[in-house]
Amino acid sequence: MAGMIKKEDVEQVRARADLYDIVSASVTLKASGTGTFVGLCPFHDEKTPSFNVRPALGVWHCFGCGLGGDVFKFVEQQENIDFREAVELLADRYHIELHYENGPSPDKPVGSKRTRLLEANEEAQRFFVSQILTKEALPARKLLGGRNFSQADCERFGCGYAPQGWDNLVRHLAGKGFTQQEMLDAGLARRGQRGVYDYFRGRVTWPIRDSTGRTLGFGARKLYEDDTINAKYINTPDTALYRKTQVLYGIDIAKSAIVKKRQAVIVEGYTDVMAMHLAGIDTAIATCGTAFGAEHAKIVRRLIADDSLGAVQLIGPLKVDGQSLSSRIVFTFDGDAAGQKAALHAFGLDATFLSQTFVAVADDNLDPCDLRIERGNEAVRSLVDHAKPLYDFVIDTAIGRFDTTYTTGQMGAVKAAAPLIAQIRDRSLLDLYTRKATRRIGVDLDVMQREVRQARRQLHVRDEDAYAVKRRNGVGGVGPEFGESAGIVGRAGNAQIGADNNPYANPAVRRSLERRDANEQTYYRIDDAVFVCEQQFMATLIQVPRAIDPAMFASLSLSNFMTPVFRSLFQAIAAAGGLPDVATPQGLWLHNLAKAGGPLLEPVVNELAVMPLPLPPSEDDLRASEGKPTNGAEAQLRPATPAEQQYAAELTAKLLDMGFMRRIGAVRRRMAALPDGEEKIALLGQITQMETARKDLQSQIFHNNVG
Repeated sequence: MAGMIKKEDVEQVRARADLYDIVSASVTLKASGTGTFVGLCPFHDEKTPSFNVRPALGVWHCFGCGLGGDVFKFVEQQENIDFREAVELLADRYHIELHYENGPSPDKPVGSKRTRLLEANEEAQRFFVSQILTKEALPARKLLGGRNFSQADCERFGCGYAPQGWDNLVRHLAGKGFTQQEMLDAGLARRGQRGVYDYFRGRVTWPIRDSTGRTLGFGARKLYEDDTINAKYINTPDTALYRKTQVLYGIDIAKSAIVKKRQAVIVEGYTDVMAMHLAGIDTAIATCGTAFGAEHAKIVRRLIADDSLGAVQLIGPLKVDGQSLSSRIVFTFDGDAAGQKAALHAFGLDATFLSQTFVAVADDNLDPCDLRIERGNEAVRSLVDHAKPLYDFVIDTAIGRFDTTYTTGQMGAVKAAAPLIAQIRDRSLLDLYTRKATRRIGVDLDVMQREVRQARRQLHVRDEDAYAVKRRNGVGGVGPEFGESAGIVGRAGNAQIGADNNPYANPAVRRSLERRDANEQTYYRIDDAVFVCEQQFMATLIQVPRAIDPAMFASLSLSNFMTPVFRSLFQAIAAAGGLPDVATPQGLWLHNLAKAGGPLLEPVVNELAVMPLPLPPSEDDLRASEGKPTNGAEAQLRPATPAEQQYAAELTAKLLDMGFMRRIGAVRRRMAALPDGEEKIALLGQITQMETARKDLQSQIFHNNVG
């Protein structure tokens, strides 16, 4: 087994890894203040974005679940791997050679297990593609050609052919240096009585990739009647890479369009995805061997941003100048019983997702691929354009089974529709759909309401309001004190800090932003001048340590801090070696500080690192906001701007001043208990010296204060 990765190699990977690029592969990030981006957290289910990324500092933090850290921690959490594997995965991605303290022998494969499985899948994909033009693959080409897919179309979507026989792929991969265990772990082979054999044999294949284009597994369609596997379609079994509940076919080619158009079209098969894209619906994706579930919904919602107006969530179809601009998820269920069952299954998803969800069913229940063959690309596009809201589709389908011209048919429709309406968790929509169904069936409203209430109790439906003002961690939405009156929108929205983007020039805006920071943090619930000063000092120290004057910092002691969490953090800074050397990389400084603070203070460090400071943006922050590359975690600690130096000096001076004040108070208490004499006179001299020092400090720091 390989030894520890050399520290200098770890830092090289940290320096090269682009946090924004890695995070945005699975999360749609929106600018929220200069240099900071927000999105829906990939590690817990949420409806309001609380996941913050600061690319220039190489750090991320979620205010909802509390997770955070550097680029390695993100990969660890996302891929469910340990630190070493995260380093190796990123090293492979950025083509960095790693060295180990006691490295493996040259004849052993180098790389993480996960990386080797990815490499095995990529090699398998190359093998399958190479086989599609062979004589044996004629049935595969006929099947694809019969669905109006040209050779160029097949190449675009990576269609391949797994040859008949038992070990064609196994022998090919063995020749490329892969072990049998790696083939088994990747789901490419199985072990039988006579040894290891190919899992995919005599089938058309499609590569199933993640949003970054890495091949995680395969789907394959049956071609021959004598196939030992009866299933028409098979997929890679669950592996360390592939989880059927967490993969979506076509996400690699559809992701950018989904983000741009805020629309996703969910179809049921690989050829349907191909047909959709070829017809111009470039947001089409499909599940792989399982129904669309909660995990799939989370993936889509992280890519499709919700609509909001301040702290109020806007749910449902929106129009501006006649154009639909809201988030939209369209399912192309079949109109048959299986399609209706799939639509019912979707009712288990969250209310916010469902209110944006539509169903498209073609005439004669044609799937998108057959629809394109029979009626052309325009029919496919029209199918999506005329999709029907999911709630309406399911409820109308249930009612449509009954002849409501008869009383018994009306009651049957009520009994069928009521349990469906009862499952609508959003109480703001429940009454509307109850009344809508009542009108269609032709019964009294109280009859339907009674049935819906009874079904709701029996099903134990959780009551929600998707339209309510969003609150986080017990703190109310953005109010006038921290909102529009100060020119600031809450962290969940796009921060707009004055026309000149310089809150430091406006004392009122600066103080409002400072207080907003104090109110939105999650680690200490208080808002007073002492706390605000200590919080802003620590955030400045973490984000721009070169803004802190070393001489003034050396004068600080534990007695200068009153807030327990910041007293502990000051001790952690001392444990990390104090102010960092100017040659220290940005990412390493944050890593060392989080390590010194330990698991108790690491979330505090991460949160302070992404907290906006009431200062004009740095060049790195401006580049990040414009989507340009930043120096990021690989750069040495950047020099502080004059505004940052002044702000840091003010904060440090306030802390020192409070320290003087506390010591003066303590000395005065001692003097009050002493009789007149030399000791009392000496203490009075100490007070005079400290008061002089206070005046000198204030004069030195605050004489140019813009506030």
